Amino acid sequence: MSTITVFESVSLDGVMQGPGRADEDARGGFTEGGWSNGYQDEVLMKYAGEGMGAGPALVFGHRTYDDVLGYWSSVGPNPFVDVLLGSEKFVVSRSADTALAYPNSELLAGEAVSTVAALKERSSRDLLILGSGELVRSLHIAGLVDRYALQIHPIVVGSGARLFGQGDRVDLRLGRSIPTTTGVLIVEYTVAR
Repeated sequence: MSTITVFESVSLDGVMQGPGRADEDARGGFTEGGWSNGYQDEVLMKYAGEGMGAGPALVFGHRTYDDVLGYWSSVGPNPFVDVLLGSEKFVVSRSADTALAYPNSELLAGEAVSTVAALKERSSRDLLILGSGELVRSLHIAGLVDRYALQIHPIVVGSGARLFGQGDRVDLRLGRSIPTTTGVLIVEYTVAR
């Protein structure tokens, strides 16, 4: 059985929608896209590289899969896109007709909780979820997430989709914390079972 880690950039008020660029995710009239720009530094890049370098299989919601791989594939050769394309990827979608455009991708068609629970049982590799807020919220409520690797940015965005919605209390244990030179706090929490 594998473990599931959620890797997210969040604002101090818990917003995880559209951190990378203005046009990343405007659902619900969100106009603050790109809010994490200007906070990257060597510490954050090194940490992200460590996580990707560990070789986990990646799990995405369908929308995030198309957006992340589409964007990074369009910006030209770089180490991040090489890792993304080379990694084993699982894409969660309610539709069995979902087309997957990138190599090493497998569709998990059906309801997220049941398809990801089955993947967690059968996979020997750790699973890393990037973005995919709706997916993360449903897996969190179902108790399938084992670990959170959060990059908490020193900004209050004020609106947008938050990482956690309404739900039951979940206790977390701090495993590691790393401050960056730009004020981002990288924290790793394990879910207390």
